[in-house]
Amino acid sequence: MNIFFEESGGFKAGTVLSQQGESYQVELPGGRRSKIKGRDVLLRFESPTPAELIAQAQAAAQDIDMSFLWECAPADEFPFPVLATEYFGEGASVAQQAGLALALQASPIYFRRKGRGQYQRAAQEQLQAALAGLARKQQQAELQASYADQLIAGTLPDALKGKELTLLFRADKNAIEWKALDAAAIALGKTHAEVMLACGGIASPRAYHEAAFLYEYFPRGTGFPDVGPTPLPGDDLPLADVQAFSIDDSTTTEIDDALSVQVLPDGLLRVGIHIAAPALGITRGDAIDEIARVRLSTVYSPGEKITMLPDSVVEAYTLAEGGARPALSLYVVVQADTYEIVTTETRAERVPISANLRHNELDSTITAETLADGSGDYPHKEELRLLWPFAQSLYDKRQAARVGYGLRPEVQNKTDFNFYVDGEHVTIKQRLRGAPLDLIVAEMAILANSRWGRLLAECGVPGIYRAQRAYGVNRTRMQTSPAPHEGLGVEQYAWSTSPLRRYVDLVNQWQLIACVRHGVAAKLAAPFKPKDADLYVTVSSFEAAYAAYAEHQTRMERYWCLRWLIQENKSQVQASVIKGDTVRLNDIPLTLIVPGLGLHARGTQIMLDVLSFDVVTLSISVRISQVLDASQTVLGDDDDEGEGGSGDGGEGGGEGGEGNDAADGAEGADSVDDPAGSAGDADAESEPERDDGSRGAASDDSANTAQAPQSAPSGNGASDASPLAAALMAAGARDASANPAC
Repeated sequence: MNIFFEESGGFKAGTVLSQQGESYQVELPGGRRSKIKGRDVLLRFESPTPAELIAQAQAAAQDIDMSFLWECAPADEFPFPVLATEYFGEGASVAQQAGLALALQASPIYFRRKGRGQYQRAAQEQLQAALAGLARKQQQAELQASYADQLIAGTLPDALKGKELTLLFRADKNAIEWKALDAAAIALGKTHAEVMLACGGIASPRAYHEAAFLYEYFPRGTGFPDVGPTPLPGDDLPLADVQAFSIDDSTTTEIDDALSVQVLPDGLLRVGIHIAAPALGITRGDAIDEIARVRLSTVYSPGEKITMLPDSVVEAYTLAEGGARPALSLYVVVQADTYEIVTTETRAERVPISANLRHNELDSTITAETLADGSGDYPHKEELRLLWPFAQSLYDKRQAARVGYGLRPEVQNKTDFNFYVDGEHVTIKQRLRGAPLDLIVAEMAILANSRWGRLLAECGVPGIYRAQRAYGVNRTRMQTSPAPHEGLGVEQYAWSTSPLRRYVDLVNQWQLIACVRHGVAAKLAAPFKPKDADLYVTVSSFEAAYAAYAEHQTRMERYWCLRWLIQENKSQVQASVIKGDTVRLNDIPLTLIVPGLGLHARGTQIMLDVLSFDVVTLSISVRISQVLDASQTVLGDDDDEGEGGSGDGGEGGGEGGEGNDAADGAEGADSVDDPAGSAGDADAESEPERDDGSRGAASDDSANTAQAPQSAPSGNGASDASPLAAALMAAGARDASANPAC
């Protein structure tokens, strides 16, 4: 005897081997044996065989008209053999009955299961609603297939236009548009982005990478709302009796810093470090502050810049030559022969800016040799001649402090890379760090940030500090209380010298102005009081935004490096071995892994064949062509934890603390901000934020710089007119050392 039964929600047939009471031992067509309870048996039959029955039942089920079957069914609950008699007539075969059971089970919109073998037809209104839903699904399936076919053919369906970025970066995976894009990508063996590029949904790989960042962090665009007239400081701001000058790259528009030098009687020098002071006009909680608090930093990438502050505010406060600009000034009086600091003073004032010097135009003229022998002709020659030994003295003292913390001295031989983008053409220029202009600006920045951090601490006013320990995990951190920055060799360090570009600096400048104006009462007058929750929120928000901006910059720099290889038609490139299989190209800041490179000494020069690269995925494939002379090294000694590093947690590009080029996230030699910072902090200490588009070549102890953000928003070589939106469319008090009031 054979039986047709229900098991695990499905129908099966088998041959009965034995029966014990209400249980059957059954052998299925595949040979598997199963114990079946009598209540699960629906039909008993002698022929055909179980396998034949299932085949005949499936064929019969395919021929059943479910609409007609629904009309034939009684309104009340019924067993399926009864309906089989109604549909097939008296004498319905076992195969027909089993087929009808299969059809009922597979059509829940027509019939509801009420028990084993028991069914009831669905109510008419429910059936009509279900059939309408099926029709919609069928229509959507056909529409999805049509979209996929168009995408495969290289045409963007009209329904996908305007949704390109959503589909790529924030897709609803239940939407038929995304399912069509996914189906086309699978069929073509491409990524979603490649499919969208091929059909014109995104204008170019550059637009894709830019749009990915903008869609996440600037979904409403990069423009600014109308904030009304730019707030300016009052007319009572005194005019400084100096002629200051700035040192930046030629593309810099947010000029935060300037310097001045005055020769005083009794063998003294008075060095002025002047920082643009938007905090004199912007107030906490006003419309401009709301914008800056959301953006938190200017975003840099080659050829592009998204400023933290509106253009009108930048123009009002940038230290452009030809006028007197609001500034917060730190005056440092030093001995002209020993360069020992005698006293310091901080003032809020208007500073006349006589010149904006451009280091990319003067680096070849202003060298250690020309400063020593007095040769060359350039603006502010005498001031620079006096600043040079003072900067060297500050540098030497910081190195002594580093050694005291257990670190090795910094090494001044890193390479920066400046990106200049003109349309789709990129120029990548190298620049060796440690030049006189570099050191002067770096040391003045570190001095200002350190002294102003002390001023905040002595006045009891909270600020935002950068602290770093020489060893251990989480060495570098931002906090609201002062602590040593061992990598820089200073007792405390508060970012204060880039208020046009970093919100942290703007916050600290508000606090500093309170110290200057109110002395011992500064704690009561400062915008941020001790333990102010907003200060902690600013710290955490800034770090997250700064890391994201740095990742975008790194990604775009890698993109432009690959574009440079295409532009220069490079089939072979020379590279330097960093460590293991990791190498860095000599001409551009591109770090990659060479499979099968083998063991080579650090700095070994190798020639690579470029096999392929993809500007969408930012991948590159190379193979070794030739090993050159190992002595031909172009790496800086501190590029890794090797020569010149500090060993266990010290300076160096790999495991190190603060190196000579990364400046703890400062602006490097392009503005007065700590450009002598971390060369490669294992705790993701930032490389310098540069307004000139440069990128340090050190800090390459990773396999891929594009995958390991070095928080260094690089600047640009383009004008302020940004095509990023098009990418979205296409796809007097003294400081703490001398202020008795504090």
